[in-house]
Amino acid sequence: MGGRTTRQRKAVTYALAGCQDFVSAQDLYALLVAGDHAIGLTTVYRALRELEADGGVDVVRDETGGRLYRLRPADGHRHYLMCRDCGRSRPVDSEVVEEWAGRIATETGFTAVEHTVELTGVCADCRPRADGGRPSADEGGEPPCHGGPWDRARDIRGPARSCAS
Repeated sequence: MGGRTTRQRKAVTYALAGCQDFVSAQDLYALLVAGDHAIGLTTVYRALRELEADGGVDVVRDETGGRLYRLRPADGHRHYLMCRDCGRSRPVDSEVVEEWAGRIATETGFTAVEHTVELTGVCADCRPRADGGRPSADEGGEPPCHGGPWDRARDIRGPARSCAS
């Protein structure tokens, strides 16, 4: 992350590492404050902007266009398939997209080409069963979309759309 690595910025990075799905800056701020971290919302936004500029986070947009963040894996940029109901995200193989974007840049002479790919659907947990219910983990369904202390964010943010550059 660019700039000084302060206690607050370390807290933002640590909190993001504990999130299993994408989270908004506001939700991340609420989680940090609930965890007794002395931090301001402006500091959370600044840390997220720096992480994004350094390639440290993947960013998706929710249905209203708001930005949601997740630490980028060590192996780099990814695209995600997002559940329109719960916001669950899954990385998808997007090598063909990356190759296509690179080829377009080369063929056109453009540099610093960015792209947006939106893949949404309904995950197994949100898809209704024939009897009107939803599959549980005991019945071979996927584990719940969210869990642990970060579950609070789900109700606030809603579903997200995948975009990356």
